[in-house]
This record gives sequence, C-alpha cells and structure tokens, in this order.
Amino acid sequence: MGLALMMVTFTFAQKKELKEAEKAIKNNNFASAKTQLDAAAAMMSSMDDKTLAKMYFLKGKAFYANGTANDSDIAVALESFKKLREAEAKTGKKTYTAQADEMRTEMSNGFLTKAQSALDQKDHASSSINFERAYRTSTSDTLYLYNAALLATSSKNYDDAIRMYDELTELGYTGISMDYRATEIETGEEQSFPTSVLRDISVQAGTHDKSRNVKSESKVGEIAKNVALIYIEKGETDKGLAAIEKAKNTNPNDYNLILAEANVRYKLGEQDKYKELISEALKLEPNNPDLLFNLGVVAGDQGNIDEAQSYYDQAIAADATYTRAYMNSAAIILEKEQAIIDEMNALGTSAADDKKYEELQEDRLNVYREAIPYLKSAIEQEPDNINAVKTLMNIYSVLGDTPNYQAMKAKAEELGGEN
Repeated sequence: MGLALMMVTFTFAQKKELKEAEKAIKNNNFASAKTQLDAAAAMMSSMDDKTLAKMYFLKGKAFYANGTANDSDIAVALESFKKLREAEAKTGKKTYTAQADEMRTEMSNGFLTKAQSALDQKDHASSSINFERAYRTSTSDTLYLYNAALLATSSKNYDDAIRMYDELTELGYTGISMDYRATEIETGEEQSFPTSVLRDISVQAGTHDKSRNVKSESKVGEIAKNVALIYIEKGETDKGLAAIEKAKNTNPNDYNLILAEANVRYKLGEQDKYKELISEALKLEPNNPDLLFNLGVVAGDQGNIDEAQSYYDQAIAADATYTRAYMNSAAIILEKEQAIIDEMNALGTSAADDKKYEELQEDRLNVYREAIPYLKSAIEQEPDNINAVKTLMNIYSVLGDTPNYQAMKAKAEELGGEN
C-alpha cells in the first residue's frame, strides 16, 4: 500500500508540474515553464512513455520560446523534439509529434530567414549556425546541412565544418538534384518548376514549351576537396589526402573529385601531380577551357613557354570569349622582351654590335606586334579591361602608331586608368 501511494503521489506531482508548465507556456512565461519542467524531470524514471512524450514536447516549446531563445536553449529545444519522436515511436501514437512537426516547420522557416539575413550581411558564422538549425528541424533537407558546412568552412569554423561534412558523407549526400524547366511562351524566358508534374501541366496548358530536365553536378568532389583543404590548413595533410582517397573509392570517375584532388595537390606545390590530374580530367571534358587554361598556367610557371602558349590557344579555340587566355598569352609573349633587352645591354660599341643592336631592336618590336592581337581580342571581350587597354596603349606608343595610341589613350581616360 505504501508503494502504491508513493506511485500515485509521483504521478500526481508529474501531472501537476506539466500542467503548470503548459499554463506558463500559454502565458509566454517561459522561465516559469522551465522551472516546472525541471521539477518534473526529476521524476523522469517513473514516467510512462506518454507522459515522457508530453514533457519533451513542452520542454521543446519552453526552450524555443517562440523564437526568442539563445543558442544554447535552441539546442535544448531541438534535442527535446528529437526525444519526443523517440518516445512516441515506442507507444505507436503520435499525440504530440504532429504538433511538434508544425512547430518544427515554423522553427525551420525562422532559422532560414535568419540564415539568409546573416548571409546578406556576410556573417557566415551566424548563417552557418542557422542553416544547421534549419536542417535539425527538417532532416530531409540535407541541402541546409551542406550550406551550413560551406559557411562554417568560409568562416574558418573548421571543427564544425568537418563534423558536418562527415555527417553528409555518412548520409550518402551527393547534392545531385533535377531541375524541371520550361520556357514561358509569352516572355520567352526559361523557368524552373518544383516538380515535373507542375511543369508538364503548364506545357499542356499551352503557356510553356521546350521542357527539359537539368541534372545538377555531384557535390562529392567539393566536399572531399573542402575536407582535404581544412586538414591541410590545420597541418594534417595525411588526413586531407585520406579524405580524398576515401571519396575516390566510391566515386572513382567523378570529374569534380579529380579536380578536387588536383587543387589540393597544387596547394601542396605538387605541380607535376596537378598536371597529371588535370590531364585526366581533360579526357572526360576535352574542350573544357578552364582545364586547358590551368595547364597553360602550370606550364608557364615551370618555364615551358611554348607549351603554355599551346594550351592558351587551345582554350581560346574551345571558347573564343575566354579573356584570361588572351591576357596570359599576351603576358608570356611580352616576357620575351626582357631577354632581348638584356642582350642589347650587353653589347659593345663596335659596328658589329651596332648592327646586332638594330636586329635585336626589331626583334623587340616584333614581340610587341605578336602580342597585339591577343590584347585586342581581350578588349573585344571585356571593353572595360583597363590592364589590356593600358598595355596596348604603351605598345602603340613604342611602335609609333599614333592613331591607335590616341584611341587607346582616350579609352584609358574614359575608364579612369590613364596616368
């Protein structure tokens, strides 16, 4: 009888504390609600699953405090809702889970608003925190966790970033999605639809045509690259390379993963390995101007000027608008001038030396002439490229081409870059 009376007393106390907490929450008195819930929590061992679920539901509401809670209290709220689901999973009845899910949607939207606001203010650390919170309230939206990891990386919160990248990897996250598009007939603009069904309805209604599906690229390589670079930044290169190798085991032919390793190797100063990997990626995308350009940069860094020029020309052939290839081509051509100047300065005053000097001077002018087409093409693609304009202006000055010099001088003044 004594034991029975004790159990009745405990049960009555639990219900009383929870009832008082519920009343306090309705009155927005969250501090009082927390006190009542703390008292109830002392009797958790005697609670049945139904009562336990209610306690976790109320605790989540109390600690969330209608969105006014601090970081630590929000973490408690999210954990409480998680435990609520676990408790009701045992009973098979979702008495509070449905209400909690509605609240979680509200929380998620609030976190997303805060995440976007912080991102607009370039506060990547706060944005990362809120994107992760949005994910914790809606774990099917793994993109939120990916965004949180990226922003943690950019704000140098490396431990949090690694933790989230590891979680994404365990979840098998690839980031691949399908974008359902169709062109609006009236405006001629291509639009995206959330589902293929909605897109197809618009096409059948005659408002849209030219429907197509666009598959996004995998994020596996980006994740592996970021993890590797974080470990390298922390001085743990072996862990970084191990992360890439792990990703390659499941995605051996992933184009972005090859690029990820190439970037890491480049950061480590392993230029030959970088070239090898970029060449491997080039087999998958033979007309990729970025890859060709990068190979040109490495070749130039290694002093292989002809090879560099070849890659730049290939990049231009692949994409005639690739301004950087034009600029780098002009740069490596103009670098030839220094060797000519050095040879000119080393000459004596004999007749033979004077003749040689004239030959070298002509070679120097030919260097300028060789660079002109590349600089002109760069300006055609980027009319406001002040570096190309000023370089071309100086070349025309040396060549004595007054009309073109005046034209480039006027353009430089227009761009505000003429001294």
